[in-house]
Amino acid sequence: MRILQINASYKPAYIYGGPTMSVSKLSEQLTKAGCYTEVFTTTANGDIELQVVPGERVMVDDVPVTYFKRLTKDHSHFSPALLRRLRKEVRHFDVVHIHAWWNLVSVLSCWVAIKRQVPVVISPRGTLSAYSFSNKNSLPKQIIHGLIGKRLLKKSSIHVTSDREKRAIENIILPKRTITIPNFVVLPERVNDEKREYSDAGTLRLLFFSRIEEKKGLDILLNALKAVTAPYHLTIAGDGEVDYIDRLKAIAANNGIADHISWIGFQGGNKFKVLQQHDLMILPSHDENFGNVVIESLGVGTPVLVSKHVGLADYVTANKLGWICELDENDISAYINRIFEEKDKLNSIRQAAPDIIRKDFDEAKLTEKYISMYNQIINNG
Repeated sequence: MRILQINASYKPAYIYGGPTMSVSKLSEQLTKAGCYTEVFTTTANGDIELQVVPGERVMVDDVPVTYFKRLTKDHSHFSPALLRRLRKEVRHFDVVHIHAWWNLVSVLSCWVAIKRQVPVVISPRGTLSAYSFSNKNSLPKQIIHGLIGKRLLKKSSIHVTSDREKRAIENIILPKRTITIPNFVVLPERVNDEKREYSDAGTLRLLFFSRIEEKKGLDILLNALKAVTAPYHLTIAGDGEVDYIDRLKAIAANNGIADHISWIGFQGGNKFKVLQQHDLMILPSHDENFGNVVIESLGVGTPVLVSKHVGLADYVTANKLGWICELDENDISAYINRIFEEKDKLNSIRQAAPDIIRKDFDEAKLTEKYISMYNQIINNG
């Protein structure tokens, strides 16, 4: 089996968060399982470009990857060189797996593969939902969808990472087939088994760990903290646009909570240490097809409070690994006050969560599911 993965970004472009990690982890696991897996991507790295030689195939953790120069920046990523190479080589592959939508790498690569009669599977990764249509650049999205996107999606298989994402997509389009498989999530090799208690001052250590953008609902959390009576300290780990972060800091100052907040920026190799040092990870997103950080947090034993719009909300509820809130500042503040009193539940989740996560997100089992998906698409494509 020969699989071509296409994504506008690839590691080390970690600035794009979870999707970059999931695509690279998937590619590496398929390679280990003996499936020839190659990656086409761009030099995208936010406002700058990765320091790589464009157009040359290089090995990245045993996966052959070609980074192509892009002519436009975020979020269109137009790369004629990638499309030319794809048109030339796409028939060498049994299936093309495209990640994300609404950028010119994804849409035009899908068009090339379908024109060349190679089966396509698309992982929208949160870009095909009612929220995504209305959030940013809604008019261009509607135009793309009407002119070409709808037809391409109907001719493709769709891979989703949660039942919530499946429902959201099928409200928009009915593809050839929809297959649900969770993301690969990078977990720490070892979890510190020492029991972590509250600080001597009894302060609830809260953590927001994500890219900082409107979709993530951090502004709602900052407004919720006005009504929190329990002693707390919030750590905000992540980067985003400077102007937006400045607006969030102004909200914190106006709410009189700035002294309760630490802004520590993007955390790469330090991620799991930061996650484990906190009592509760909060993700109040407006829309989240999966939510890698939820699994990463639980993987080190840190319970979660997530909005009902996070794809993993049902999983958290079913396994009793945290709390689910409305996207409402009053509901969030009420939960934080309640959770502070539920120390026994916090400690119970802390002890149980890592084993549950390692069982449910076992790499070998997930790899088998992805290979089965590709075989299904190839044999019925």
